[in-house]
Amino acid sequence: MVLALFLVSLVASTSLAYVYELTKAPIAAAKLKKKTEAIKKVMPQFDNSPIEDMFKMNMQKGDSLECYPAKSRDKMVGIAIKSYTKKGFTGKFWLMVGFTMDGKINNISVLEHKETPGLGDKMEKKKADWSKQYNGKHPKNNNLKVSKDGGEIDAITAATISSRAYTDAVLRAYKAFEKAKKGQ
Repeated sequence: MVLALFLVSLVASTSLAYVYELTKAPIAAAKLKKKTEAIKKVMPQFDNSPIEDMFKMNMQKGDSLECYPAKSRDKMVGIAIKSYTKKGFTGKFWLMVGFTMDGKINNISVLEHKETPGLGDKMEKKKADWSKQYNGKHPKNNNLKVSKDGGEIDAITAATISSRAYTDAVLRAYKAFEKAKKGQ
């Protein structure tokens, strides 16, 4: 019985390791493609490779955000920041936030989330236009809070927690943008 259990475990673990190695490269390629497409969506026209120029911006102890500088003819046109929040209704989610060099939000793309279908997932552009209200706003000059908290952002109906979390991720990205801009 012990031998049979050992053999079954050996076969299962070997199979799992084989499948993991087989799928590791395609999964990494798919994630890179999604990140590259998100950068293109959130930034003005650029001619460099932001993925190759990526640098990390340390935010707090043990926390850093990825920054993707976009250039056109060797002139900075903006920085895309891969940001996250842990305040979502279902926990952590990731955004790519594009800033022009004057600090305005150019566009935002949702990279990954597990928010409630039909409610919090309306943060995705393919589900609703809700996130477009951030475009063109400057986090320093605009009150980026949901209207229930005295701000100028209309929350997603029945998904105020997700809306607050989205704003939290945007403001986190802006802090990284400001630090990156000072480091230039």
